[in-house]
Amino acid sequence: MHDSHVGGPMLWPEDEPWLVCSEPHRREAEGCVPDEIRSARAEDAWPPNRPWPADGTLGEAGPVPFMGLAQFFRRDVPGLAAGPDGADLVQLFRCPLTHGPYLERHYRLRWWRSADAENAERFLTASPEVPMLRWDDELPEPCVLHPEVVDTYPWAEDDTLPAALIASIDAWDDAQAAEIGPGTPSYQGDLSIPPGWRVGGYPSWASTGPMTVDCESCATPMQLLLTAGGEEMDPDSHSWVPLEDRDPSLRGMDSIRGGPSLAQPTRLRFGRGRDLHVFTCTADPGHLPRWVLS
Repeated sequence: MHDSHVGGPMLWPEDEPWLVCSEPHRREAEGCVPDEIRSARAEDAWPPNRPWPADGTLGEAGPVPFMGLAQFFRRDVPGLAAGPDGADLVQLFRCPLTHGPYLERHYRLRWWRSADAENAERFLTASPEVPMLRWDDELPEPCVLHPEVVDTYPWAEDDTLPAALIASIDAWDDAQAAEIGPGTPSYQGDLSIPPGWRVGGYPSWASTGPMTVDCESCATPMQLLLTAGGEEMDPDSHSWVPLEDRDPSLRGMDSIRGGPSLAQPTRLRFGRGRDLHVFTCTADPGHLPRWVLS
């Protein structure tokens, strides 16, 4: 619980109330039991689907505990932006159930000053969890982080960069494709923004196109705090795959050694294979964050 990680135990003082979602939740037809998801993963298999309980025990009309997805300490990730009152530990939570006809997801951030949190007398040893999840990719696989600092560059579309520069990038991409053919490196996929989990940098806008994200409390432009992604590597980001994890004679996903456990180590999914961008206010990090799937 004292590591920066995705999944796994959250640093949580025992006397601190756990975060709960009190919004109405959607009732599903079937789902997966968390312990059966864990057992299936250990055997490289799929968990069985079980009928959704009909007695309301999954909180369709009542509060359910949020699921801890990740936590980051600034001592491990120096680029992590400061939180309210100088907080240097941030935790990301997601409601394990969906809301409304469009299957909306609810997220929360919890900030701490790590010195205060780690000085608690006793800690919660097991995070609360619901007895059933709709999909197996709702449950994070515990992953300790080994952060790497990389240079990133803005998404090249609309007015994210000067028009002349975007035109030069497009021309370079076209020339690369004509010379090398399928699987050629591209600015968007191979040079600007890496896939997967990252702190700071620039958001990718592959699904939505560039968006303006302003604080709903004070209208200040917000900064990207972190991005959560389901895959650490994909066919459009060959250059970001570590050399030791790929076959240099192949390109794209075919070159990746290790299969899903390497390409999707956290086993999480956000939307339909999108990135979850978490934005915070630069004027006051205590203002509510904004969540964008792109």
